Amino acid sequence: MADGAKILILNGPNLNMLGIREPSIYGSDTLADIEHRCVAHAKAIGLSIDFRQSNIEGELVTWIQNCRTTHHGVIINAAAFTHTSVAILDALSLIDRPVIEVHLSNILARESFRHHSYISPVAVGVICGFGWRGYTLALDAIKDILGKG
Repeated sequence: MADGAKILILNGPNLNMLGIREPSIYGSDTLADIEHRCVAHAKAIGLSIDFRQSNIEGELVTWIQNCRTTHHGVIINAAAFTHTSVAILDALSLIDRPVIEVHLSNILARESFRHHSYISPVAVGVICGFGWRGYTLALDAIKDILGKG
């Protein structure tokens, strides 16, 4: 079930500040720029997306829990919550949907505390270091994964 699949794209804390926050690391694109690219790419490959951002961990958890019956897969850039949130790990563990973890920067080339991810154990894959392109790569990957299901 790839064509027409609905994908939840979640973005964690401080990603609403893209374009302002450390452009040397995260680039000059805003989150709205990334969303527009994702909408266009999803349409081109036959997917629909639900693109959201929150600085609140519990809100992300609730969205993940609710997607069990409304979405076919999840792409998540949990930002700082990647390295701290057992709650997001637990929510992702219960949804029985493919999960792809995305990061704009290469987290493995950054501070050591960013090297650990609570999301990776439940993700089918991790894409990091490709800036906004990581999201479109994730859309391509999730379409392929769903098509083989």
